[in-house]
Amino acid sequence: MTCAHPADAAALARLEDVCFPPAEAAPPAQVAARLAAFPDCIWVLRADSGILAAVSGFATNRRDLTDDMYADAAAHEPDGAWQMIFSVLTDPARRGEGLATRVLERTIADSRARGRAGLVLTCKDELVGFYSRLGFVDEGTSASTHGGVAWHQMRLSF
Repeated sequence: MTCAHPADAAALARLEDVCFPPAEAAPPAQVAARLAAFPDCIWVLRADSGILAAVSGFATNRRDLTDDMYADAAAHEPDGAWQMIFSVLTDPARRGEGLATRVLERTIADSRARGRAGLVLTCKDELVGFYSRLGFVDEGTSASTHGGVAWHQMRLSF
């Protein structure tokens, strides 16, 4: 498992497209901007066939994940207290193998080692249990309306 490289942009954009509906997926230009601004906040699990799973986000001192963060790679604060998670991606052909859990566990460990206060993500109802098992606490309905849907904000504090 490694942090992403700019050369991963096309593969990560493809994963965004197959993992999220069009209104929620990060477009290729946004993926490339994220890779240029904060590659150390994008974790990828690779195999010979390519990227199997990834976690993408950035660091900030803001406590809550807000919609403006998704499109503004320049808002990344390298020494920010909170690791935001924008996307958790798994190749659909490889779901159910624990790959997302592995990448998230690495993301959590690296965030702790970097001195972050914790991690914040938003998810849909059906994923609250998954993230809870990793230690995230459901803080209720998020103010986010990203993609035109309702989200739960979840936080893992160290």
